[in-house]
Amino acid sequence: MSTQDNKLFSVTGTHKINPDLSETDADSVTTTRFPCQQCGALLTFKIGSDSLQCHYCGHENEIIRTEQNIVENDLHTALLALDNTRPVINDEQTVQCSHCAATFKLGPGVHADSCSYCGTPVVLGTGHLCSLLPQALLPFSVSAKQARQQYRQWLGSLWFAPGELKQFARDDAALNGVYIPYWTYDSDTETSFSGLRGDVYYVRQSVVVVENGRRVRRNVSVPKIRWTPVSGRTTRHFDDVLIGATKTLPRQLTDWLGPWGLADLIPYQEEYLSGFQSEVYQVDLDEGFDTARHIMDGIIRADVRYRIGGDQQQIQRLQTSHRHTTFKHILLPLWTAAYRYRGKTYRFVINGRTGKTKGERPYSIVKISLAVILGLAVTIALMFVAEQSGMVQTIHY
Repeated sequence: MSTQDNKLFSVTGTHKINPDLSETDADSVTTTRFPCQQCGALLTFKIGSDSLQCHYCGHENEIIRTEQNIVENDLHTALLALDNTRPVINDEQTVQCSHCAATFKLGPGVHADSCSYCGTPVVLGTGHLCSLLPQALLPFSVSAKQARQQYRQWLGSLWFAPGELKQFARDDAALNGVYIPYWTYDSDTETSFSGLRGDVYYVRQSVVVVENGRRVRRNVSVPKIRWTPVSGRTTRHFDDVLIGATKTLPRQLTDWLGPWGLADLIPYQEEYLSGFQSEVYQVDLDEGFDTARHIMDGIIRADVRYRIGGDQQQIQRLQTSHRHTTFKHILLPLWTAAYRYRGKTYRFVINGRTGKTKGERPYSIVKISLAVILGLAVTIALMFVAEQSGMVQTIHY
């Protein structure tokens, strides 16, 4: 691996993967501080900028972006290296605030948050929590105010929601800005396949139909399928298949928030985390690739059906090989919050780049039942009108 690739790894195992970090204490916890150049207070990232801002005097410190490239890392090499590291246990961590000296705990797997007592931002190094370090991130560009407005619009668009929901889902609920870990995977695939191609053709057949209450014989075209054996190969390059590496939020919430615009990724710097929460990955690298491969398989099956052609396809055999498989470990920004309705908690998330919103929600059984009844009534009425006008015919073969 190159020197740039080596910077991806921490030294959590007895086998030190990164020789540049060989002097680092694997059990130490490094706290990063970002003091204001004017008054000395601690700074937080200013959303939509490349600056840290002081909430006391208003001064801004410019973030000097690193010139380090965002590289693709060989998956096979990384998995071999990880086999030689000891497992990381993401227990709660007790840290001391550098501003008020209070001690408090960060949740399992959390490495950026704020002091529970004075709100001072705390950013820890991730080397003691995980074996693979973040390489890149997308900074927040949607403010808390904008996110709350998106939430209100989403809430107002819900169909079949209980009428009193808005008084339970208060729009002044606290929003949490959090960076969620993701994996991206690239892979060159080659797939050999065999199956059957089905081509539809028609034959003329005499049938008896009922028209205006009378039985009449008509000649109609009846579809048939001609099946032909087919085999071949197909290739596809997958770029940045995105897999969430968190277990804090359900996958159906985080996966729905794309697209993210990964072309705008910037190299990882802790300054962008100041003032937000951030998690380390809870889905391991190999587990993430298993999920990515399942997504790739679905796309490959669609490719194979296209290659088989015809009107219908039957796939009998698929065999896919992966080459030049690489990955990146990145952080993406979300606004998260929750509301309670009738004793149950519902969560929602907002894309910190686009404002796209997705959430869990309750349904009104009364509204759904009324809609079903109304739909059945309309259907019955339409069928009655059609039958009276002679539009419904009975066909007898």
